[in-house]
Amino acid sequence: MQTTSLPRAKTPEAAGISSQVLARIMQDIIGEGLEVHSVMVLRHGQVAYEDFRKPYGPDEPHTLYSTSKSITAIAAGFAIEEGRLHLDDKVADLVPELREFPHENWDKLQVVHLLRMSAGKHLNYLVDKRKKRWVHDFSRGEWLYAPGEGWHYCNENCYMLCVIIQRLYNQSVVDFLMPRLFEPLGIERPFWETDGCGVETGGWGLYLRTEDLAKIGLCYLDEGKYQGKQVIPAAWVRESGRVQTDTSDRKDEPNGSHGYGYGLWMNPPPGGFRTDGLFAQFTFILPAYDACIVTTGGEGKMHDVLNAVFRHLPALFDEQPGEPCAIPPLPDYPALPAAPRNRIQEERIEGRTIRFSPATQRFCTGVGFPLSVIPGMIFFMSADKAGGIDKVRLRFGEDSVKFSWSEGAERNTVLCGMDGRPRKCKITLGGVPFVMSCAAAWEGTPDAPGDTLQLRLRCLTSVSERRLTFRFKGRAVVMLPRSAPGLDCLRTDSERFARENIPLHLSDKFITGAVDTVLWLVEPRLVGVVQ
Repeated sequence: MQTTSLPRAKTPEAAGISSQVLARIMQDIIGEGLEVHSVMVLRHGQVAYEDFRKPYGPDEPHTLYSTSKSITAIAAGFAIEEGRLHLDDKVADLVPELREFPHENWDKLQVVHLLRMSAGKHLNYLVDKRKKRWVHDFSRGEWLYAPGEGWHYCNENCYMLCVIIQRLYNQSVVDFLMPRLFEPLGIERPFWETDGCGVETGGWGLYLRTEDLAKIGLCYLDEGKYQGKQVIPAAWVRESGRVQTDTSDRKDEPNGSHGYGYGLWMNPPPGGFRTDGLFAQFTFILPAYDACIVTTGGEGKMHDVLNAVFRHLPALFDEQPGEPCAIPPLPDYPALPAAPRNRIQEERIEGRTIRFSPATQRFCTGVGFPLSVIPGMIFFMSADKAGGIDKVRLRFGEDSVKFSWSEGAERNTVLCGMDGRPRKCKITLGGVPFVMSCAAAWEGTPDAPGDTLQLRLRCLTSVSERRLTFRFKGRAVVMLPRSAPGLDCLRTDSERFARENIPLHLSDKFITGAVDTVLWLVEPRLVGVVQ
């Protein structure tokens, strides 16, 4: 399959966009310290502006979190257009084993309710996704109301759509979408996480490039056409991009109170709609201006990213374009600077195996958060979580160190630059491919090189960086894992999830303390020995 690139305008003004306003958007993003990895602005079918925060770049796909729901909804739209699926089909007729947990609502739950987030189902976010029983978990999930009588955001609604499509067509959703969506748009076959039975997760887990999202956004702008060819059914685009469910009661999240379509959120004025994923994976689709804005990121305060865009609309398109001006670029991530080498310590540990006490990691695995080189916020909804860091080996070169480790049956090696330049490497953990940017340095001074080795492993296909600190004392070693952004960015959501999922009447103080404990346990200190 041949991939294609979108046309580029010479300047934002050439596409009818004010670079003055665009500069103000970027100043807000940078000035507020928002963790944005890429920005792409399109108008009239052209890329008017794009920027990537190095080491992130245009060639690596990025995890989309709930923006995946929008692609699942498109898949359902194809199946409906082809007559294999209908909005009023009963979900339990398509997936009969749901009735193994009887309830009168099974006769009311239709496909349309899954798409509108009005199914009425609520699943505990702490359900162990490693078990091959996701349909069973959906069947036993709590009913908050009868289908169609309310709105509740539930990831597994989209998972059930993937179950249905796979059964109707006897193929994976990615295979289903290849000739219908991805190939017509010139998008390479993407990776999509699956459950233990090979069904795509639906509500999360899809990886696409920034430009891939832009192409999908252009389809929505042109009633489903891409470069003059109908790709997404026009009727589905019209229905998806209008209010299907009222969300006006979401006063605590004003950007989410303007309605929900089929896998899409309605925007505040000046209108349009968007795909919306955790940590600021957004595709703003603005039909009134024939424009589209795409962001990817790792920002826990997603609404700050939304506001950084919305506060400058419609001026971005209405303000009379003048002379192009300089637009501040996203700042590069600071490199781990080269530091004095501790040659004596390097000789002591060169090629030797570091083993860690398994007790702490057994506990982490038991509570569903196994400690991995990949930060927990990336794996927390995965079916095949990696974890159980052990058998670490360090091999030092002239300007780098090879870091090898095992997690379960998987073993990986990355090359970490020690000269101030990170190295790019590919690994696979939990069955998921990752591209990493890796660096290392000893703490200390030229006169007193330290016994603490810092590793920074940034995942370029996802949202965060893993920071591993190894402290050596004789044969003893302590490893401290941390994440950047840190797990504190999940605190608000974690406390809300705790209140929704812990079936006890507990004080806010107790809930906050429990969340503090969980966040500490997800990144525990490991004690080991150099063998």
